[in-house]
Amino acid sequence: MYICSRAIAPIARNVLSRATVRPAIATCNFHTSTAKKDIDQAAKYIGAGAATVGVAGSGAGIGTVFGNLVIGYARNPGCKQQLFTYAILGFALSEAMGLFCLMMAFLMLFAF
Repeated sequence: MYICSRAIAPIARNVLSRATVRPAIATCNFHTSTAKKDIDQAAKYIGAGAATVGVAGSGAGIGTVFGNLVIGYARNPGCKQQLFTYAILGFALSEAMGLFCLMMAFLMLFAF
């Protein structure tokens, strides 16, 4: 057994020394100028500003929902509970869309 290990050890060392470890992902160094970074930063701010326009639409939607609720109460006071249920549903959906717009704006600012 000792003779076998003495014969195999140099061969194994030679094979292992030739093996090179290659990285799984090729790396490249990208060099961007400061003007390119400024343009990217400006694009982020413009995109985030455009995404927050939906928050104003959400406010208008909530105002419309509750304005129509008051009109509905005035026309038919007997359906007060059913109208209020629909108004809360409309409020929740409109508010959710506004929050999604705000979330996208923050994502553009801080994730990219």
